[in-house]
Amino acid sequence: MRIRLLLFLLLLLSPLLAQNNATVPSNATKGMQKETQSAEKRETLRREENLRRKKEMQIARLEASLKEIDRRLNEESVWQKIYANHLAYTQVAEEIGKIESKLKRLKKYGRKYRSKIRELETRKAQLLEQLSLLEDYAQNPFKTLIRPKEIDTVPSVTNPVAIIGAFSYIKQLGEQLTRFEHEIDNLESFILMLENRLSLLKELKQLKPKDPKVEKAFVQTLKELEEAEEGLSLHKTALVVYKKRVDEIKLRLTGQIKEQAKKAGVIGFSILILLLFVLLFKWLIKRTITDNERFYMANKIINFSFVFIVAMILLFAYIENVTYLVTVLGFASAGIAIAMKDWFMSMMGWFVIMLGGSVHVGDRIRVDKDGKLYVGDVLDISLLRITILEDITLTTYRHNRRAGRVIFIPNNYIFTDMIANYTHATLKTVWDGIDFTITFDSNHKKASHIAKETAKKYAKGYTDITRKQLNKLRARYSLKNTNVEPRVYSFIEENGIRISVWYLTNAYATLTLRSTISTEILDLIKKEKDIRIAYPSQHLYLDRAGEKPSFPEVPEKGDITL
Repeated sequence: MRIRLLLFLLLLLSPLLAQNNATVPSNATKGMQKETQSAEKRETLRREENLRRKKEMQIARLEASLKEIDRRLNEESVWQKIYANHLAYTQVAEEIGKIESKLKRLKKYGRKYRSKIRELETRKAQLLEQLSLLEDYAQNPFKTLIRPKEIDTVPSVTNPVAIIGAFSYIKQLGEQLTRFEHEIDNLESFILMLENRLSLLKELKQLKPKDPKVEKAFVQTLKELEEAEEGLSLHKTALVVYKKRVDEIKLRLTGQIKEQAKKAGVIGFSILILLLFVLLFKWLIKRTITDNERFYMANKIINFSFVFIVAMILLFAYIENVTYLVTVLGFASAGIAIAMKDWFMSMMGWFVIMLGGSVHVGDRIRVDKDGKLYVGDVLDISLLRITILEDITLTTYRHNRRAGRVIFIPNNYIFTDMIANYTHATLKTVWDGIDFTITFDSNHKKASHIAKETAKKYAKGYTDITRKQLNKLRARYSLKNTNVEPRVYSFIEENGIRISVWYLTNAYATLTLRSTISTEILDLIKKEKDIRIAYPSQHLYLDRAGEKPSFPEVPEKGDITL
């Protein structure tokens, strides 16, 4: 009975015991769960901290890379600065538009916003000034700043001189093409840096999605990259077209250069053959003609003919339309004749000299020009001028007091000025005279005899030569007086009797014979007591004022004062 009662009690108490037993482990489980949750939270925070640090490090890396790219863009590429100016122009233009809109609204209210209107107008004027400074950057710089120089007129190689210009033009085209390619390469490098910058900004935008600066930089870089790529595509197409144009011009000019070089070679060879014939002809003339004057004239004719033939060859070889040239020269002949009157007159003078034979190389001539006298020997007679070498003559002794100059006389002087030839038509002698004055009481007949005999003595050789030369000239000229003997003339002058003796002398050495005859006459007169040389003098008679003055006594021999 008792056992049954105990079992019944155990059955009643068993749920309570089970509940107590279950409560104890539940509390323990809750504690364990709390610890687990705390550990997971710490782990989550640690992971979040690591992610944050990693994100910050990544942002710092991206920002450093962006700074490096920005530095390279600003320092190594001029495109960034140019585009910055373009952006500045765009921003200024937008700001001006906003100000104009505000002004339009405020002006509706009249005087109420007068000060604000003045302020906005002042700001607008400042912005307009800035806009004028940035006007060159109004268009897209990637499209406008890379432009090859336009090929307008391509030279044509029509003569050997134009070959140099053609080579220079080809070199210039090559330099322009190289410069264009280099600018395109720079633009490609700039685009590559922009792509790197855009990629970095894209990553930075993912890390900082709410940063307005990053967003603005991304949009601006994307726009700049699109405009740069558009300009690059345009310029690459232009480069292909420009290369084809340059290659075409080079091929055409190269062909023309080869053609003109071949033509110049043929003409040069022809001129060389002609020159060899001219040299051979000159050699034959030199061996056959002994007269220097005739050889000189023949040599001049050959040279002139050679130059004329060469000029004709070049004229017909390199002037495509000779008729057109003749027509132009015909219309321009009047102006050319006026502008080059002296040249044409000199050429005509050359023809007159050559055909008339009035002056030859080697002749001694005298030229009177504007009161100045020049005497010299002819060195050369060219198409425009006569060249003479001034010698020591009586003219240089009396007038110029210098000699040895090379004087150039235009050929047209033969029509307008006096040209005297001392050695014309084989004559090599001229008349020269010596004058001296003796007193009135001197034996003038003896003095004239002394002068004449002295002149005969020293001029005999020239007298005989002149007589023969004049006999030869009778066939060409009408000669009436052929007396070649020395002549003496006496004249009553104010201070005495002037004796003038004339004789023939070498045209190239007049002063030498003049000096010899003068000193000889002086020595002979010194020996004569009844001949005295007259010269300007004065006599003073202080104590014989009323007496008639008499001539001074003849000084002793050797005491004559000249």
